[in-house]
Amino acid sequence: MISELEQFRNETLAEGLVKAIRRYDGRPVSIMEVCGTHTMAISRYGIRELLPPNVRLISGPGCPVCVTPSFYLKSALELCRRENTIVATFGDMMRIPYKGASLLTEKALGRDIRMVYSPLDSLDIARQHPDKTVIFLSVGFETTVPVTAIAVLEAAQQGLDNFMILSANKTIPAAMHLLSSDPEVAVDGFLYPGHVSAVIGSGLYEELAKAYGIPGAVTGFDPADILGSILYVLEQIQDNKATVANLYSMVVQPGGNPIARGKIDEVFEASDAVWRGLGQIPGSGLRLREKYRSFDAWSLINGSVEERDEEARGCRCGDILKGKCLPSDCKLFGKACTPETPVGSCMVSSEGTCAAYYRYQ
Repeated sequence: MISELEQFRNETLAEGLVKAIRRYDGRPVSIMEVCGTHTMAISRYGIRELLPPNVRLISGPGCPVCVTPSFYLKSALELCRRENTIVATFGDMMRIPYKGASLLTEKALGRDIRMVYSPLDSLDIARQHPDKTVIFLSVGFETTVPVTAIAVLEAAQQGLDNFMILSANKTIPAAMHLLSSDPEVAVDGFLYPGHVSAVIGSGLYEELAKAYGIPGAVTGFDPADILGSILYVLEQIQDNKATVANLYSMVVQPGGNPIARGKIDEVFEASDAVWRGLGQIPGSGLRLREKYRSFDAWSLINGSVEERDEEARGCRCGDILKGKCLPSDCKLFGKACTPETPVGSCMVSSEGTCAAYYRYQ
């Protein structure tokens, strides 16, 4: 297995793929990588710099923290200020700013906010503190939602009534339809996410290719993976074809992971959701089903937070998440907005486009 994996970092193989890509002499094209981990890998390995000038890679909304709207942050801050409340969250959420505050600054003020590595860690905290309400900030795509669903199921089974989640979970298919049909984005090809596809499968992408005439490839995260998928998309464009290749078949199956999808369906149902940069997308969110609604921390907000997204002045995270501009096109990038002093969420998350550009470009 190790020798097989090493092939994906094989220098000779990568050089051959780069040479083949550079032979592309067709029209200028924009290829979007949908996944935040791809964005980091592309920047880390310097793949953009290896491409010919008529091939442009743009980043999509594949970082769940980055597409979380500002009103969610406002709600999380409101909840962490409640008495007898513990907020549990992944680390990326800690530093996202909202009007001068963040969960990190609230923690410094004495709020009980704890960083966890799994939603199941939140259950342990709830068991240890039965006199407090423990709220897990559930922000993710299909990749992480199954574990959140398991946490809710375990809480229900164990009668853990002091555990709740604040869901801003989202699903990829509706967003992909939106991006594919948006003339402002004008995508010519997609590099589809490896992690999400492991759960939802690759079948959706065949539908997108057929409906919008946009080719794509499901790919992994090593240099040869990514270069091979770019080459495949370019060959499709040059041949005026729009098919999809699964180049990550060791992980992604056409039907995805039915067990993981089953857990999601058991606990959540589709709802409309606001995406930073993309606006409200019907059916792209996940809310708790009626059976599990007692675990819904949105019930504690009581409608006091308006569901609209607000960008900080000068921040272009929204345009960056739609691939309409590069981080370097934002006047704040690298000046007022750095990983140490982030203005927008794209600079905070480890999978954020701005963070990737700042670190590697």
